[in-house]
Amino acid sequence: MNSEFMEALATIEKDKGIDKEIILEAIEQALITGYKRNFNSAQNVRVQIDREVGTIRVFARKEVVEEVFDARLEISLAEAHEINPLYEVGDIVEIEVTPRDFGRIAAQTAKQVVTQRVREAERGIIYSDFIDREEDIMTGIVQRQDHRFIYVDLGKVEALMPLSEQMPTESYKHNDRIKAFITKVEKTTKGPQIMISRTHPGLLKRLFELEVPEIYDGTVEVKSVSREAGERSKIAVHAEDEEIDPVGSCVGPRGQRVQTIVDELKGEKIDIVRWSEDPKVYVANALSPSKVVKVTVDEEEKMTQVIVPDYQLSLAIGKKGQNARLAAKLTGWKIDIKSESEAEELGLLAEGEETESISGEYEAYSASPNDVADWLNEEEEK
Repeated sequence: MNSEFMEALATIEKDKGIDKEIILEAIEQALITGYKRNFNSAQNVRVQIDREVGTIRVFARKEVVEEVFDARLEISLAEAHEINPLYEVGDIVEIEVTPRDFGRIAAQTAKQVVTQRVREAERGIIYSDFIDREEDIMTGIVQRQDHRFIYVDLGKVEALMPLSEQMPTESYKHNDRIKAFITKVEKTTKGPQIMISRTHPGLLKRLFELEVPEIYDGTVEVKSVSREAGERSKIAVHAEDEEIDPVGSCVGPRGQRVQTIVDELKGEKIDIVRWSEDPKVYVANALSPSKVVKVTVDEEEKMTQVIVPDYQLSLAIGKKGQNARLAAKLTGWKIDIKSESEAEELGLLAEGEETESISGEYEAYSASPNDVADWLNEEEEK
């Protein structure tokens, strides 16, 4: 090695952010191994690289003893005094033993070490960048697909999306641009492994943060998300400031904000509901778009009994129970839904008892491509 090699290390240090001293120490350790292997040496050697000009020297380290039993490891006191009269028994003497053709071995070793260290450093940098992006959203480009994963290029690394994390309503082609949620970042022997998802509820939350400034700056808070990807989702929002309408903030002017998210999720229906500390109101809102007339709460069982108008029963339950299931996930409460007539038969609602909708006009909003269009027409008629 020479001064040009040292300059190259300085360039690597600048471009890759790898400390030159760390690389040199790694090369020295690798050269010790190479020297032992090629020259049948004992373990007591030290390799020194001159930090200025790059010259390499190998030293055998021997202990000063009265009587020598192993010449590879020991040196007599008399021989040590020939080198330096100040040596005493127990001291370590270093004798240069640099082989004449050691430069070739050194060059090969240095190349291997530098390549390995650069690769490790790059992997470390990528891992550091992405570990901070865990549970965040990123845009990537679809590269290919096999029977296990869809491979998505995120720029510095290729992420893996298991087929189970793919939305059932979507199919991907090479070079498709998609937004995905980073679920896991792991270190592996082959470098950092990034797992992404299009079905995770966190994707919906992050999309709202991107589209709704009030959520991004903390004025409106996302309290909970429940999702059955590709079909329907519910998101509960809340604002401490009573003058701010959290549902309206998420809907946006003429429904533009939520429409952007619906488009990104390929038509997935999204119910935006107002969170409430009162479980009765919260559960009623969560069952949007159906109307709720009465909610009874059992705190011990964490269960609610909900009564809805007869004509709203199927809407409250939803297709294959989806609406009720998502509402239960959103609120964390078990929900038992009954119609008004059934409730009267069971004595849960007194005959003739006056009821009114618990859900207010602006407590919830249901968004799908058709819903947004209908809503815009209603607004124009007003």
